[in-house]
Amino acid sequence: MNFPAGLRYTSDHEWLQLEGNIATIGITEFAQSELGDIVYVEIETVGQTLAANEIFGTVEAVKTVSDLFLPVAGEVLEVNQAVIDSPELVNTDAYANWMIKMKVSNISEVNALMDADAYKTHVGH
Repeated sequence: MNFPAGLRYTSDHEWLQLEGNIATIGITEFAQSELGDIVYVEIETVGQTLAANEIFGTVEAVKTVSDLFLPVAGEVLEVNQAVIDSPELVNTDAYANWMIKMKVSNISEVNALMDADAYKTHVGH
């Protein structure tokens, strides 16, 4: 299982990569392996400013539907249309196939998220 070192992680299994004040967000390899085959991604929050831990979308797998939680507060700027059109891409590479890009309101919130080692411990690997 892959736990890229340059990312931050949430207990809800989202990852975040920060460049300046723009964050790219997706679900972790662990999350997609637990969900199974992803068949649908719905994100309708572009242009909205949301608080940390608010739901920004959903992922539907063959067995279940899971909410996607925003790791930090900010404005949702962009959705990865490739993932909307072909949700199974997340199963092939969860880190290359991000869900959204957002403008982070408070960069210090990013530092409160788990690093790769802490997340690895969190999921028992």
